[in-house]
Amino acid sequence: MTASDATLSTKLFKLNYGGDIEAEIERLLTLIDRQPELAALFNPRWLAIKLLEGELDIIEQVKTVPDGAALLDQAQQASARIEAVYGDSVDIAIADARYGFIHGLARQVVDTSQISRYTFTDRIDRVVTNRLLGLPIFLAVMYIMFKLVVDVSAPYLDWVDAVITGPVTHWFFTLLSLVAAPEWVHALVLDGIIAGVGGVLVFVPGLFVLYFFLTLLEDSGYMARVAFLMDKIMSFTGLHGKSFIPLILGFGCAVPAVYATRTLENERDRIATGLLVPLMSCSARLPVYVVFGMAFFPQNADLLITGLYLFGIVLAAGVGSIFSRTLLKDNADTIFALELPPYRMPPLKGLLTHTWAKTKEFVNKAGTVILAVSIVLWFLMNMPWGVESPRQSLFGQVSAVAAPIFAPAGFDDWEATGSLMTGFIAKEVVVSTMSQIYVGEADSAEPTPETTFGEDVGEIIVGFGTATIDAGKMLVSLIPGVNLVETEAEEQDTALSAALTAHLSPLAALAFLVFVLVYTPCVATLGAIKAEYGQKWMWVSATYQFALAWLLAVLVYQGGYFLGWG
Repeated sequence: MTASDATLSTKLFKLNYGGDIEAEIERLLTLIDRQPELAALFNPRWLAIKLLEGELDIIEQVKTVPDGAALLDQAQQASARIEAVYGDSVDIAIADARYGFIHGLARQVVDTSQISRYTFTDRIDRVVTNRLLGLPIFLAVMYIMFKLVVDVSAPYLDWVDAVITGPVTHWFFTLLSLVAAPEWVHALVLDGIIAGVGGVLVFVPGLFVLYFFLTLLEDSGYMARVAFLMDKIMSFTGLHGKSFIPLILGFGCAVPAVYATRTLENERDRIATGLLVPLMSCSARLPVYVVFGMAFFPQNADLLITGLYLFGIVLAAGVGSIFSRTLLKDNADTIFALELPPYRMPPLKGLLTHTWAKTKEFVNKAGTVILAVSIVLWFLMNMPWGVESPRQSLFGQVSAVAAPIFAPAGFDDWEATGSLMTGFIAKEVVVSTMSQIYVGEADSAEPTPETTFGEDVGEIIVGFGTATIDAGKMLVSLIPGVNLVETEAEEQDTALSAALTAHLSPLAALAFLVFVLVYTPCVATLGAIKAEYGQKWMWVSATYQFALAWLLAVLVYQGGYFLGWG
């Protein structure tokens, strides 16, 4: 075949779309040929196909041509006749014909006899996306993640707590004494700033492990499979698996998760998903879970945290189901299409970079928002100036007024109520407030140990080494049949964990955790909801979550008390 023959055969090639579609194309070609302006602008056959498919920009151009309206009317009638025959839209029928031709051509020219039918990704997916095994595997992954968060990070958590309550407090005490700072400045720095900010920074190691694991799951390709697995569960809520991706992002922070709903095509789906995002346990809630788990459920803290995260998912499904049948009722079917990327092992450098970026963002928040709240809170707890008891302060009085609301839930003391009030600003502030109320006062009554700077630095270095060894032992002990920490029966608590056990019962603590999981989102999340969906939905989110949190906390406490767990 000569070059000219090849060119000619290429020009003469046309895809046959089947008798019915081809007949309608020929009718339109007759009309198009009568209009030289269109024939000069477009390939007539291509134009006929685009008009059948309803290509909007082409339709707009045809409208400007004389007798273009008549041509468009004929094209619309032709499309209706095709849809009546195929029972589907014209563009889908045409696409099926194209892909059918491509598939047939590929089978003729591609030899697949030496190609493995299943790739490495396919083999893994046969297990992790299995109808029966998929969800149990996901639950196991969640448990392992929080097992690592609690157990492996625990030695570093104790180390950071010892550094803050020991050398750091000692350094600030010495520095303030050298500059002859007034007594109230001592109290502000030691009982306010260090107790507040330090109480949150204690949990940075756990958050680092959480961010690392979430980044690993996302970059490896497993998160996309989770969305696929959750499609059936999400369909119960009137949504689909694609909505689960913003919900998963909510484990990190609710604000970007709300903005991530922009990827959803349907406005109703965006609003519904955005209202469910705050029910996911964001990383700001993790310090609350950890400190309460260490204080009241030290042997089962990992199970407690896993249960709270899963409860948030189940609760979101239930709430979403109610919304889809009431406020956001919609009978339109939504197609769920999701590309599953191949599995890959993310490079360690990339994992550490992303993890550090997220951890740094949390630390920056501790250095800004939590620092500011700690300072304001300290002044409120000491106003009127010179008040002897924090209970008599402005903060204590306001908290005491609101406290009876939580009496049915078992935590009606002003301290717990006050921490929930400040949690509206940021959920990390719940821990910060409790640290100031419980730990700040306790620390101020204890004499600061007299140690040298060198001894403090040595204590920090030795403590870090010990924490690293203990973390390594706990990591190895996760292997079934291996236990390197069985002789270390003594549980170590942070100062806050130890203080909480004197004020709350385990049942009240569980009710408190449920309330923290569900209640009104922080200010930043409410701002994101308002920006994305409007002020109406912001108030819906704030109101329904507070009411639901109170109801669930009461059910947990009263139900447990009825069963004799109180």
